[in-house]
Amino acid sequence: MTLSVAECIEKRLIRPVFQPIGYLSSGDVLGYEALIRGPANTLLEHPAQLFREAQREGCFVRLELAASRVCMRAFQRTQLPGKLFLNFSADAIREIDGAKEDFWRFLESIKLRPDRIVFELTEQAPTGDLATLSSSLRVVRDAGVQLALDDYGTGNAALGLWIELEPNYIKVDRSIVDKVKQSAFRFEVLRTLQRLGSISHAALIAEGLESAEDLMICRDLGIAYGQGFLLGRPAAEPAERLDAAALTAIRATSIAVFPEVTTLAPRGFSAGKLVISAPTVSQTTCNNDILDLLTCRQDLHALAIVENDIPIGLINRRSFVNAYALPYHREIFGKKSCVAFANMSPIVIEKSATMEELTQLLTGHDQRYLSDGLVIVEHDRYVGLATGEDLVRAVTEVRIEAARYANPLTFLPGNIPIDTHIKRLVESGAAFHACYCDLNSFKPFNDQYGYWKGDEMLKLTAAILGDACDPRTDFLGHVGGDDFLILFQSEDWETRTRKAIDRFNTSARQLYSQTDIDAGGIHSEDRHGGPRFYGFVTIAVGAVSVESAGGIDSDSIATLAATAKREAKKSPSGFYLVPSSIAADLPVSS
Repeated sequence: MTLSVAECIEKRLIRPVFQPIGYLSSGDVLGYEALIRGPANTLLEHPAQLFREAQREGCFVRLELAASRVCMRAFQRTQLPGKLFLNFSADAIREIDGAKEDFWRFLESIKLRPDRIVFELTEQAPTGDLATLSSSLRVVRDAGVQLALDDYGTGNAALGLWIELEPNYIKVDRSIVDKVKQSAFRFEVLRTLQRLGSISHAALIAEGLESAEDLMICRDLGIAYGQGFLLGRPAAEPAERLDAAALTAIRATSIAVFPEVTTLAPRGFSAGKLVISAPTVSQTTCNNDILDLLTCRQDLHALAIVENDIPIGLINRRSFVNAYALPYHREIFGKKSCVAFANMSPIVIEKSATMEELTQLLTGHDQRYLSDGLVIVEHDRYVGLATGEDLVRAVTEVRIEAARYANPLTFLPGNIPIDTHIKRLVESGAAFHACYCDLNSFKPFNDQYGYWKGDEMLKLTAAILGDACDPRTDFLGHVGGDDFLILFQSEDWETRTRKAIDRFNTSARQLYSQTDIDAGGIHSEDRHGGPRFYGFVTIAVGAVSVESAGGIDSDSIATLAATAKREAKKSPSGFYLVPSSIAADLPVSS
């Protein structure tokens, strides 16, 4: 027999479970979100199906109100600590306002104070008129009930609601929180929401926390609270403390390594930014008319041949004029079709083409765009032209800017993210070790084998140093050339470093020819042009131990690490640790 939602309500077959919400700073419990379940082992057991069916039966609000009473009664019976978060649609909140005396009497009957209740405004249904909703909320909030916007970032949860209702809590949807460790964009969204929360005095609750890494990033961003399977799963009688894995992550003294932006192009860049508005000609246009047009428009580098809005050819100014200057060409070809001097297979790109796609064009075998330029289309229809010069300039400028954030060879964070992470470590007061890594005899190797082999050596370095890092706590950056910097928070950092040195020194030899391997190195010129024998490329690592970074000048840390690197290059082991007495004298920032 299939039960209806109305029957479930009447027969009291709905049941509550509770999921903890915890402080990300201390690991204490703020409270619990009440979640409703239908009868076990039925189609209505899952809440999504239960509320879908309630919507179909026309008893959605009735279910919400009945569920809230079941949850409040169970919350008091189990004597759970903290606050109780209850899910309500806007219509249910208006219904409570309309029968508020009944609501207050019920709270009094179960001895539950209003200041322990938080209404979560759900995205299940449209909010309707904000003025009436705000008025209804004012009544219960004056009595001590607090307000949270649920699933912020999806559904009807919008900035307008935040501004109008001034909630006490913003529950950030898991679609933003989940895998923030792997997404620089999600990270920036979270950081922006945290700033808005600070300004509006609304505390953020990160929903959907399932990994220690995501939790630590939320904690380090200053997000006050978290909720998710890592902190505790929904249960009829949940524990009064967060799960051990969450407490371990919350109490970790290390800070999380934030995701870095490593794309080669700014978000929103497209080929459309290169478009030059230019007139078109048809296949029947004669060459004399082309010459007249180019004479009148000295700014045009080319003309597109277009039929029915579809580009079919391109006439390059220089090629056309040079051909026309030959003896008798004007007399012979002047009244003939312009197709005779056109490139009938021009390079055509969509207006929406990204910088990555343009970069591939730049590195491809077909280099005609350098002289002819490009035809820009939108859904195959002509839009305009672009010059090869503008394309090369745009790609170069973007690459130069991107190199400040991510090395284009290794894709590791560049100087700006390195500096940012050092400052984060300093400001947090976390203990860490700065390890400056440099290759010995790399230049002779690069000169002897060529830059492409040198690139292989640098990528090998990045891979081995990356393997030495714990991605949750250790930061690896590429300063430039053959210089790398690791900011270790791992306690076994020295063991990791020495293993990486041994592994690299062994692996690097495989990039030499067998003849040079047998000889133990290569013959090359020194910096003065004289002959010299160089052994295999090895790695040197200089380390600085920073026990308490609070207030220490971050630039001095990098400078001392570079000094340690020079000492490491002199050491037979390739490793040097700055004595603690010297590291302790690092200047304090003003």
